[in-house]
Amino acid sequence: MWRIGHAQDHEKGTGCTVLVFPEGATASCDIRGGAPGTRETALLGPECTVERINALVLSGGSARGLSAADGVMRYCEERGWGFDSGFGVIPIVPAACLFDLSCGGSSAWPDPSMGMEACLEARSIQESPMGNCGAGTGATVGKYSGIERSMKSGLGWARKASGELEVFAVAVVNAFGAVRDLSGGFMAGSLVEDNIIDPGTMSGSGEVWNEWGKSTTLAAVVTNARLSKAACRRIAIMGQAGLAGVIFPFNTPFDGDTVFCASVGEWEFPTVLVGWLAASALEEAVRNAVLYARSAYGFVSFSDLG
Repeated sequence: MWRIGHAQDHEKGTGCTVLVFPEGATASCDIRGGAPGTRETALLGPECTVERINALVLSGGSARGLSAADGVMRYCEERGWGFDSGFGVIPIVPAACLFDLSCGGSSAWPDPSMGMEACLEARSIQESPMGNCGAGTGATVGKYSGIERSMKSGLGWARKASGELEVFAVAVVNAFGAVRDLSGGFMAGSLVEDNIIDPGTMSGSGEVWNEWGKSTTLAAVVTNARLSKAACRRIAIMGQAGLAGVIFPFNTPFDGDTVFCASVGEWEFPTVLVGWLAASALEEAVRNAVLYARSAYGFVSFSDLG
């Protein structure tokens, strides 16, 4: 059974989240943001040889935080998990990062020891916390009016099901844009005196939007449906639509938005059904990332808005 684990440094405002697949998982991804930071994502292309991964890493710390995957590889290697190269086992551990250096301390990022810690702490997703944990520790949202007006966000997860089909979604929301509530209004974004600025009102205001590389939403979908790499890629693409439905604007030049999809089951289900549930689960996971976040590092959370 797959597991999820988190490790974080609350003082310095960074952390990582690891999804561990003891039996391996078929996986692919879709990258739509204009400023991604990733590792081993090219091999997830349906045309590439390696079919299964052993873990996924979602990390803070910008590009330096990708080093957390080294600890995850060591964890997998110690258990004999990985691709048999004929010259030893090589764990397959794709990773993606977000920019959280504006929270806590800019000199801290997840390292291999933090990646190992997250693996050792891994448990079933139903036992996983949400909010200021793992890769969501230093996450903020709503940078379209300057990072100083952003709100605290975090990590959220959600489950959707249809009969025997299960789809879980994990989202770490560090977005440039604002997050919509169920009514279509904004529940998190750029704040001025406890009021969230509608990003759409800024389009003709002459404001300079210059938050390059400081934003990203990272997401992972895990399902018990049996999927090919090509189908996993399609689910990841459909999942992006769910994120676009709750975050505005989305997939900007300033974000590194990346969605992974991993298949761990033997059940046969239509790809379109899995993708629809994935999009719905990701919407809910994003809102949970905002709902469960707590104010920190000078950034106000949804729970503390007047």
